Amino acid sequence: MVKQRGLGYAAALAGGVVLAGPYVQQPWLMALVIILFSLILWRFFGTKYLAYVFCILSALYAVNLLPFVVLATTLAMIALGELVFQSGADDLNTYFYYVISTAWAGVLVMVYLHEQVILMVIFGIIAAVLLKVILLKYEDSLVLEGIGIAMTMYLIKELNYTADIEIVIVAVIIAFVFGYFAYRFRTADLSGLFSIALVGVILLVFADATWLLIMLTFFILGSACTRYKFEYKKRIGVEQGKSGARGYRNVFANGIVACAAAVLYGVFVQPIFIVMYVGCVATAAADTMASEIGVTGGIPYMITTLRKVPIGTNGGISLKGELVCLIGSFAVSLVALGLHVITPWMLVICTIAGFVGTNLDSLVGALLENKGYLGNAGTNFLATLGGGVFAVALYWAFMVHGVVL
Repeated sequence: MVKQRGLGYAAALAGGVVLAGPYVQQPWLMALVIILFSLILWRFFGTKYLAYVFCILSALYAVNLLPFVVLATTLAMIALGELVFQSGADDLNTYFYYVISTAWAGVLVMVYLHEQVILMVIFGIIAAVLLKVILLKYEDSLVLEGIGIAMTMYLIKELNYTADIEIVIVAVIIAFVFGYFAYRFRTADLSGLFSIALVGVILLVFADATWLLIMLTFFILGSACTRYKFEYKKRIGVEQGKSGARGYRNVFANGIVACAAAVLYGVFVQPIFIVMYVGCVATAAADTMASEIGVTGGIPYMITTLRKVPIGTNGGISLKGELVCLIGSFAVSLVALGLHVITPWMLVICTIAGFVGTNLDSLVGALLENKGYLGNAGTNFLATLGGGVFAVALYWAFMVHGVVL
């Protein structure tokens, strides 16, 4: 992490932008002032990457590609958050203070500008801390953080989705508490903590608590299976990295398509997105269980040739793995049925989709991952996408033939 001098002046500049914003009607003039002062800070205080952020976002504002509330909130979050973060160490407490500082910045800007954009601010805060922990080791991380925060808030604002403030607050608390315990129990690292929190907020805001419980079923099953015969898996070299703790790549690879389904459901309220969501989560759970338990089931067979391959080979399948895969898919679907999210026919669809998605994971692993075209995260993403799409296709097939779902 590169220490930035002049952070106090950068925070003052961000504050000045917020205060003057309502009185400066020409975006190009405001952008010109921000760019001028940013270059001065760069020249005399070495705030190179902060200057990049301020200049890029100001230019987007000048040509009306970024609303002022997004510009002001991003600048305030970046400046104040960085000021607080660089005064501490790279630990959980510092990230907690970083969250508090960015939250204060976002809320103060929102109140001063009389903008009711609490959802935008919350997603901006989560994006800020997640990008911070992921990109910390990179010298130019501030540039990517600033652009990422701004684009996240812009997308949320343009989505124009409304939610009760009480639901949003409860969602944030529940999501972060769950992420914290996942971190404390070493089933997730710091990036996994904030990734899980983001997934939780999305599900609670755009759907409801039952959807989070379905995802929670996957996390619990996945964590339990990761610990299953862990010492044996470690001895043969096929254990989950970081002593079983999962990071942001694993969380997003398994959850990003499901989150998209939740957002689509929140906006359009169509049952097809319910099937897509449960199909994705069933695939993620089935694949994780098959991978973690299947490797203890003896010599696997390559899915494309049915020839024996070493344990842990991408694309290797076993009878034990296939059975566990089906059990995992059914377990998630059964929980969804028990929570009255899906119907019995949908349970059948989602169970099959999870099984198909898991074997698609093996197929992609054999054809693409083994040849270096994809990493494990990419394979998992395609598997969950395939499971969700297959669930949607099967749902439509039932509908076309007049089956009441």
